[in-house]
Amino acid sequence: MRVSHGVSAVFDDSNLVSCAGLAPVLVLAERAGLGGLVANKLTLRGEGAANAGLKVPALVAGMVAGADCIEGMDLLRYGGMGRLVGGMRAPSTLGTFLRRFSFGHVRQLDAVAAVFLAGLAAHTPLLPGAGQVAYLDIDDTIGHTYGYAKQGAGFGYSGVKGLNALIATVSTPLAAPVITGTRLRKGSTNSARGAARLVADALTTARAAGATGLVITRADSAFYTHDVIAAIGRGGARFSITARMNPAVTRVIGGIDQTAWTPIHYPNAVWDEDEQRWISDAEVAEISFTAFTSRRRTEQITARLIVRRVKRLNPAAGQGELFAAYRYHALFTDSPLPMLDAEAAHRGHAIVEQVIADLKDSALAHLPSGKFTANAAWLVLAAIAFNLTRAAGTLASAFHARARTATIRAQLISVSARLARSARRLIMHLPRDWPWEHAWRQLFDRSLHPPPEPA
Repeated sequence: MRVSHGVSAVFDDSNLVSCAGLAPVLVLAERAGLGGLVANKLTLRGEGAANAGLKVPALVAGMVAGADCIEGMDLLRYGGMGRLVGGMRAPSTLGTFLRRFSFGHVRQLDAVAAVFLAGLAAHTPLLPGAGQVAYLDIDDTIGHTYGYAKQGAGFGYSGVKGLNALIATVSTPLAAPVITGTRLRKGSTNSARGAARLVADALTTARAAGATGLVITRADSAFYTHDVIAAIGRGGARFSITARMNPAVTRVIGGIDQTAWTPIHYPNAVWDEDEQRWISDAEVAEISFTAFTSRRRTEQITARLIVRRVKRLNPAAGQGELFAAYRYHALFTDSPLPMLDAEAAHRGHAIVEQVIADLKDSALAHLPSGKFTANAAWLVLAAIAFNLTRAAGTLASAFHARARTATIRAQLISVSARLARSARRLIMHLPRDWPWEHAWRQLFDRSLHPPPEPA
């Protein structure tokens, strides 16, 4: 494979568009009511705040197309994009708009994102099976920042200087995850700070998006707090939280009868952080446990403690006999699933880390502003763009319904087309023999020509 020596390049085509897939995606956004929601819920005032109903969709469109900073929004303003997609704004205009956000306006944008997700679920098969069982996952991550002009930046638990993003997702056994809530926090904040409120909001959003059946909220040990678990209960969901190995948990594990352990074999190996190796065999047992006994009796929580133990390759010196030969992992849950199913379901919590990685490969690669609330708004917009891209994938094919957003972007959105006009209608001429033509056509047809509503 080699390039012809006779090739030359001229930037002179005003009919060429670089992201033809944005057309059906933005039609889907209109059907789910994005512009109207912004106009009704967002009350920005002052210089640069006008036309929020156009600027928010413009920012979302840029993120869907792959922009990861304010300057990246320029990619939708050249060639024939202005004829295909109206309402685009200059990056400087969009940056000024974001800097107008206060904390209250970010919360209004959160409300837009929540209702928009419900709208997407109503127009696409976004969460199949959510009426039976759904999983709400929460986790946080540090967004790396540079320089000294970022409000709220600090060194958190990872030792990286940045801002802390708390993210909640909902998924089903049949559906890839979508984002139900986000919060941007100072980089030095504790993981569980504000998590109870986020869980409450995320559960409400998940219910509105169709998760009307059993909802199990999963999280790691950073969220093993009374406030988080109580918020899950108030929201009508079940919890599945990794327990911290404190003295109370250690004592309960030590009381498990040796005949109660059930050997299991994992078809897919599990990574053990402490042993730094993949494990395929383990033993599981469960016992009743009451957590948070230092609180008032009415605030104590009794549920199941499901414990997994794995033989150590190199027993650690200086530890008690209980932990000399085994590595223990405890799960605190009130899940109605049988023990082995509950333990397997909890390991699926890692799916939220895939969402975080996906965001960091796209719109969350940077937190572009020096102002904290502008970055908080950027995080919410990144979640809206993620959910919109995921919804578009569900209309395209079964493969794209579960693919990473980067794959959807490369195969369905960032495809070049030439604009032509016939009978007062625009026609997009796309590459011949495009491998994903069938999926692209399905997305286009289902977005622009949805099936009629049932009588």
